[in-house]
Amino acid sequence: MAHNTESFFGINEALLSSALAAVVFSLLSAQPLTVVGITGLISLFNYTIFHILQLHDVSLYPNFMVWVGIWSAIFHWLTAIFNLCDYMRTVTDFSAETFALYVGTIYIIKGVEELSINFYHNTILNGFASALVAVLYTLTVYLLQKTGATCLFNSTTRSILSDYAYPLATVFWTGFSHFPGNLADVDFIRLPTTRAFFPTAARSWVVSFWDLPVKWIFVAAPFGFLMTLLFYYDHNVSSLTAQARSFPLKKPAGFHWDFFLLGWTCLVAGILNIPLPNGLVPQAPVHTISLTNYEDEVQELKTKHGEVTIRKDTTAKSVVEQRLSHFIMALAIIGTMTGPLLTVLGLMPRALFSGVFFIVGWDSIESNGIMEKILFLCREARFQSPSDPLLTIKRSAIAHYVFWQLLGWACTVAISQTIAAIGFPVLIVALIPFRWVVMPRLFERRELQVLDRLTATNEVVLVSLGGRPEMPEEKRERLRLGRDVESDGRDEEKSD
Repeated sequence: MAHNTESFFGINEALLSSALAAVVFSLLSAQPLTVVGITGLISLFNYTIFHILQLHDVSLYPNFMVWVGIWSAIFHWLTAIFNLCDYMRTVTDFSAETFALYVGTIYIIKGVEELSINFYHNTILNGFASALVAVLYTLTVYLLQKTGATCLFNSTTRSILSDYAYPLATVFWTGFSHFPGNLADVDFIRLPTTRAFFPTAARSWVVSFWDLPVKWIFVAAPFGFLMTLLFYYDHNVSSLTAQARSFPLKKPAGFHWDFFLLGWTCLVAGILNIPLPNGLVPQAPVHTISLTNYEDEVQELKTKHGEVTIRKDTTAKSVVEQRLSHFIMALAIIGTMTGPLLTVLGLMPRALFSGVFFIVGWDSIESNGIMEKILFLCREARFQSPSDPLLTIKRSAIAHYVFWQLLGWACTVAISQTIAAIGFPVLIVALIPFRWVVMPRLFERRELQVLDRLTATNEVVLVSLGGRPEMPEEKRERLRLGRDVESDGRDEEKSD
């Protein structure tokens, strides 16, 4: 974001925004498990607006962004007041999986773009060394995270290696970039830092946004609406995934209050001219996973030759539902804003951020339902699991369903690479009515029951969204059966 906005946004703005959101949501939100901060999508949104204003008058950008935040706050409050978050109960895996695949793809694209900066000015040695560090960092985090699902070491060690994969890998590869010897010939680009608690650019935190011409104040309104549309889906889906059906939660959710609260953080962040924070889709469920108490059970499986195979079966028993962990994150972020820790952050090579983009992006792709369906279609028939529900429907129906998901994914990725990128929230949100209006006309009820399901199925979540909605294919089937019964009744009357 700093590179694409000519350093208007930098590390200080990102840290302050994340700290603001973490403090507010850890103390005041109804869903403190949802991690809130800066996303790759808001970075895309911010620098796309910067590029648009470059076509007119880029000096308007600081004041313009304040009004985008103000309008966004107003739209957030209206959304919460009129209970529009209730419509999030209609979100199904059709749109959620498409969005997750889109987010993962964007993160990987941004990781590659970040790496390309290391090749600028013919710094080939730095470029290749940075690429190697980024890839190795990605593999390190990936393997450490996977340790939790293995039988290596004991459960405590596995938990530590898995939960602290990012800090462990960051410390090691930051130190690696400072090793003497041949590595000393590589001039790694480090994280650019400035004075503690000061903006990156030569400005004050609060700019004279009231001096923006009236015309541009109203031009900022549709941008604020698009920002709200993005947060409406992104933040609420983050809350849904942090409280997914797989987590044994007990405390009820609170989507309307949290979205109202998000409006206030939009207002404050906008006035301070820092990126607007919202829910983090990949990180929110990871936070809940780290707070979940798992129990490992040993299962003995006998083969047809009488050999015994030992398998580990992990079950989620409970979740530590509290605010402390999120608040500690806030304190840690505030700590990194101080001078000494900013100096430490300045020791990190920028290549590590590409690695973060890669691993976060791959996490969204690897576990995605779209990928699971594609792998099912590619897998040899005799090696399919007999209990897989996908075996109960036609392969052509699966391929047809995945086609529509990939089409939505391709359209959003394509528009995100143009100056029209601010319009991508419209495409994402449009997938919801598309699923409810169009898909039931293209697929049979049984096919949709196997291929898709509501994202919000946890009872503690549905209580905040007005309960479980009736799926359109169920309604169509009910109405059809009703007409059939009525028709049979009339036929019996005629026969009498």
